[in-house]
Amino acid sequence: MTYNEILAAARDQVGPICKACPVCDGRACGNLIPGPGCKAPNNTAARNYAKWQEVLVNMDTLCPNATPDTSFRLFGWDFKAPIFIAPLGSLKLHYGEKYDDFAYNSVLVPAAAQYGVAAFTGDGVDPEIMKSSVEDMKKVQGIGVPTIKPWNKEAVFEKLDILNKAGVFAAAMDVDGAGLPFLKAMNPNAGSKSVPELKEITAYAKMPFIVKGVMTVRGAEKAIEGGASAIVVSNHGGRVLGGVPATAEVLPAIAKAVNGRVPVLVDGGIRSGVDVFRALALGADAVLVGRPVVPFVYAAGAEGLNVYLDKMIAELRDTMTMCGTPTLADIGPDNVTVF
Repeated sequence: MTYNEILAAARDQVGPICKACPVCDGRACGNLIPGPGCKAPNNTAARNYAKWQEVLVNMDTLCPNATPDTSFRLFGWDFKAPIFIAPLGSLKLHYGEKYDDFAYNSVLVPAAAQYGVAAFTGDGVDPEIMKSSVEDMKKVQGIGVPTIKPWNKEAVFEKLDILNKAGVFAAAMDVDGAGLPFLKAMNPNAGSKSVPELKEITAYAKMPFIVKGVMTVRGAEKAIEGGASAIVVSNHGGRVLGGVPATAEVLPAIAKAVNGRVPVLVDGGIRSGVDVFRALALGADAVLVGRPVVPFVYAAGAEGLNVYLDKMIAELRDTMTMCGTPTLADIGPDNVTVF
């Protein structure tokens, strides 16, 4: 199936709130939750998308003719491109009845690994969700990133015991989910994490530990001080707090402050290979893409993911060619104009 055929088929597979839009820009779903929308005030999902479009790429074809190389290395593993699949949860509630979290991860995790990227997987109130995704990862050499909610320390350690035994590629915590109601109801110390608490968690983990949900320079400094192996600039798509900046707006300052000490990934509104190029030019090492992947998996399973990623990587390669940047390392601030 082609990209457009899968997208058309997806409109009968997702919903009723997700519309499988031609461009997943956050406008149709708006502030609708349940659904893939975001929390009022403001439409952070739409802002995430719109701010990437304000970053213009600088074309330069007076350069050697070279085949662009999108390969990316993280924590000793080689990937086809600097693109990872973002964690999502409560699939039935937000996207429709076809998949629950277990079934979605069982398709997504192996499909991503076999394609040459990796999927972050969501966490939930049901502890079996993470356990099931770990079993999916074990079948593909551990390639995947279980993403733990900021539960209290005891619950986090119980989850890390499972991950430590499983030998997964990396683990993450989406600290940007700290305001979720089921975390607020949990005691002790569920939700926000202090630097000492984060140090305990990262020290307990036997694999690289990624902190997702950094939106300020100070937040990046605290994540690194707390032992993060990498950070993800993310505002949780606006689902836990409205009226926040887009990730594109805060990425340059955060990347400059981190200055290569740990990899910087960015999540939020990235919808094309051109957007990936923009993110790398603003200082990211790699990106996460979540919401637009769902309709393609719902409509065509692993084939849907492959077609989606093929399009995104082809767009990235085209942009690299037209901007005179044959490798990812060649992409920098001079390759974009920001208004």
